[in-house]
Amino acid sequence: MRPVLETVALPTDAIEIGRIADAWGIKGWFKVLPHSASPEALFSSKRWFLLPPDRPMKPPRTTGTERASPGLLSWTEPLMLKIKEAKDHSGTVVASAQDIDDRNAAESLRGARIFVPRSSFPAAKEGEYYWVDLIGLQVVNREGLDLGQVRDLMSTGPQTVLVIEAPAEGSGGKPVERMIPFVGAFVDGVDIPGKRITVDWQPDY
Repeated sequence: MRPVLETVALPTDAIEIGRIADAWGIKGWFKVLPHSASPEALFSSKRWFLLPPDRPMKPPRTTGTERASPGLLSWTEPLMLKIKEAKDHSGTVVASAQDIDDRNAAESLRGARIFVPRSSFPAAKEGEYYWVDLIGLQVVNREGLDLGQVRDLMSTGPQTVLVIEAPAEGSGGKPVERMIPFVGAFVDGVDIPGKRITVDWQPDY
């Protein structure tokens, strides 16, 4: 049976940080796929806001006469999930929540997108930044030349890379894309309030 969860308004500073993958065990726990390799926001927030998946999920397999949970695929308003515990387990994140008491209830959450308020994120350590805070910042080099705006970030394993997009040069041209490693050798400073990143980089690199 589908759990009854509270319908709420999505916080204005809500950030999507992961999605629910599947049930875990028989007591209502579920697996979470975080969007970040450092899912501290999942652990710090006790209120998760759920939105339906971007595309329909295949129903879980059942055996015998057991009926598959109908899932939450038909709802449209944000739902509140009150988290009892979220933890790292063998390289994945698992969680339990109020009103999710058995495997069927957990399976009904499959595919749901998880949002939490940015204000609930734990403070970043000195010299560290949340990806969401870097997206949209303007990037300039030491000479003050505008190199573009951070459109995305990607992890290449040992380091993170800024994906920067600059306006097209001339009418009808395509936007210019640059990739700058987000490491001290190239990044001089990050000014979050000023929405600016200063780098040691030239436009023709």
